[in-house]
Amino acid sequence: MAKYKLEYIWLDGYKPVPNLRSKTQIKEYASFPTLEQLPLWGFDGSSTQQAEGRSSDCVLKPVAVFPDTTRINGVLVMCEVMMPDGVTPHPSNSRATILDDPGAWFGFEQEYFFYQDGRPLGFPENGYPAPQGPYYTGVGFKNVGDIARQIVEEHLDLCLDAGINHEGINAEVAKGQWEFQIFGKGSKKCADQMWVARYLLIRLCEKYGIDVEFHCKPLGATDWNGSGMHANFSTDYLRDVGGKEYFEALMAAFAKNLNEHIAVYGPDNHMRLTGLHETQSIDKFTYGIADRGSSVRVPHSFVNNGYKGYLEDRRPNSQGDPYAIASRILATIAEVPKP
Repeated sequence: MAKYKLEYIWLDGYKPVPNLRSKTQIKEYASFPTLEQLPLWGFDGSSTQQAEGRSSDCVLKPVAVFPDTTRINGVLVMCEVMMPDGVTPHPSNSRATILDDPGAWFGFEQEYFFYQDGRPLGFPENGYPAPQGPYYTGVGFKNVGDIARQIVEEHLDLCLDAGINHEGINAEVAKGQWEFQIFGKGSKKCADQMWVARYLLIRLCEKYGIDVEFHCKPLGATDWNGSGMHANFSTDYLRDVGGKEYFEALMAAFAKNLNEHIAVYGPDNHMRLTGLHETQSIDKFTYGIADRGSSVRVPHSFVNNGYKGYLEDRRPNSQGDPYAIASRILATIAEVPKP
């Protein structure tokens, strides 16, 4: 038997964006524990805006488990928050009620800024660095500095060690801005992995004295790009059958549900979806082949393959909840009859 360090991770009740929380317990197992072996565990919901002090008990229900190679016998345990009975989902539990489809594939592109001393990493104390242009996929100290690449490479390794489907990294358009991509089959699986990947990045940055800024437009109304979390998606039908008629009906459904999508695509999106900086305006829905200024970008490969494959919704922002985003996309797809 060995003692395992179980890091229970959950989302708190803060609005409009929940924070990641975690705490450790020690349990003995003969080998790396399975999800079924992990117990429910209570916590003080009055300290996370999930309960009142006079009745503060909330319960953590494990839903996904990953190795944590930063610790000896380390285990990352993604959890849902439940009511004290351990059965009823807590009102803040966005995972428990989302639509899920194992045949639905999602790929999220998580953009973010590194922040230090109240400004993006690499920004001077006063004013701004040179304009955007050389930073996207940039190389060299003047473009990416000396710490950021070390962090993103270490984060990449931690995710791969954990078995997370991390698909890649790159420096982004603004200085101090980066991106990583997570892919998963099934909305819950992909979203679980995105939240754990976010957790690993935030925790990793602690030792560097750096914060991760997920706000979609941290530099406000300036000529610096905001941060998105573009959602690439497909279903069995879209990959295997597709067709122009079905595609056009799907886009009509997305247009009809514009407000429903925007409502769950992350807070303050009006600051980012302005029609500038590779975005469409928040009150419009458009789609276009290889058009990064449209709401939905249609890859050339999709059209060339007979309107089959995946599509990219570019509207979700960097603070969005991947559970809610994936669920809304699936809800709209479900409205469209298959020819």
